[in-house]
Amino acid sequence: MDLKKVFYSWRNPLLLLFGIGLSNIGDWIYLIAFNLIVLDMTGSPLAVAALYILKPLAALFTNFWSGTIIDRLNLRNLMVGLDIFRSALIFILPSLPSVWLIYPVVFLINMGSAVFEPASMTYITKLIPSEKRKRFNSFRSLIDSGGFLIGPAIAGWLFILGTPYMAIYVNALTFLGSGLITLLLPPLEDSILKQKNLPEISLRLLKKDWNVVRLFTRNSPYVMVVYFLFSLMMVMAAALDSLEAAFSKEVLQLSDTEYGFLVSIAGGGIAVGAVVNTVLAKKMTTSLLIGLGSLSVSVGYIVYAFSTSFDVAALGFIVLSFSLAFANTGFHTFYQENIPVNVMGRVGSIYGLIEAFFIILATISIGLTAQSLSIKSAVMVGSFLMLLVTGALCFTSFYFERKSEEQVYDTETSKVYGK
Repeated sequence: MDLKKVFYSWRNPLLLLFGIGLSNIGDWIYLIAFNLIVLDMTGSPLAVAALYILKPLAALFTNFWSGTIIDRLNLRNLMVGLDIFRSALIFILPSLPSVWLIYPVVFLINMGSAVFEPASMTYITKLIPSEKRKRFNSFRSLIDSGGFLIGPAIAGWLFILGTPYMAIYVNALTFLGSGLITLLLPPLEDSILKQKNLPEISLRLLKKDWNVVRLFTRNSPYVMVVYFLFSLMMVMAAALDSLEAAFSKEVLQLSDTEYGFLVSIAGGGIAVGAVVNTVLAKKMTTSLLIGLGSLSVSVGYIVYAFSTSFDVAALGFIVLSFSLAFANTGFHTFYQENIPVNVMGRVGSIYGLIEAFFIILATISIGLTAQSLSIKSAVMVGSFLMLLVTGALCFTSFYFERKSEEQVYDTETSKVYGK
């Protein structure tokens, strides 16, 4: 094997993974540090909870137009600009004296993230050859799990050395570093050509692009059913996660130390699952990764929902976190191979808009259920609904793979739906 040739063939994917990993670590530092800052400023858990609503709200305000830009701009430069934009906003956060000034800035940061996510997925699809995508996505799951473990550890270390504000400044530097690394990647010539002919953004253009998404959805029902069901699973996971701390403290009667250990176990499960995933993913079909991976995630939530002790809850966390690496790898590969790259930004943005709406609706609904019935009942109901969704996802992914493999899992099905 020519090691030099292998290195050059993986140079850009490795740079991209490094940038993603740096940004992911920064996200965790930001999440932990900023929760503490807002709690210290207000003394209100509700004020902290509002931070979690800002993310899907930002997607609602962003995703109906962002796909139009993503599919027509130089993606690398857009990603670099968004990293620098978020870095600058995060850097000024500690100087803001009021939480009412902080919320609008956090909202803008989340808007940047809402644009960055579908842009990066489109860029990854263009940059990574089809035969390398499954392996790349498995490494990405490993990087994400590393961020889950390393980010909180770095945040805790920074708290010991200084204050949460120091952690915020470090977070700003991670985004800046991610942007500089992305700048080393190729600009992708086709995007540059599109940028020269970028039309004026108007309501007429937005309607045209929404129609492109509608047309693709109608012409590719198999693909969009799988996409929708997986998104619905993630919606349910977000809603259930919003009650995680309350369930652990009030239902399981865990101490702060035990709850922290439970979260660490979940991190370990993600890491182990990601390592195993990097070894096995290339040998597994996309339908197997999506279907059984997602179904196993919901089984983990069921075990957690019916747990009455730390040990059973830990088992549920291990199952769901271990399986999540496989489900994410399968979904990312499916997404990249079945949605034409020239409309990927628009499809991802519009469906991200729908997902954000359902996240808000599901989070409010499960919160009201917990308030009117009980936390345990709400988690049980949510877990059963997720099991139904993932059962349908597992059946659909296997059924359509067998029935029309050339339509659903064929990497050459890129129709042109408009530019």
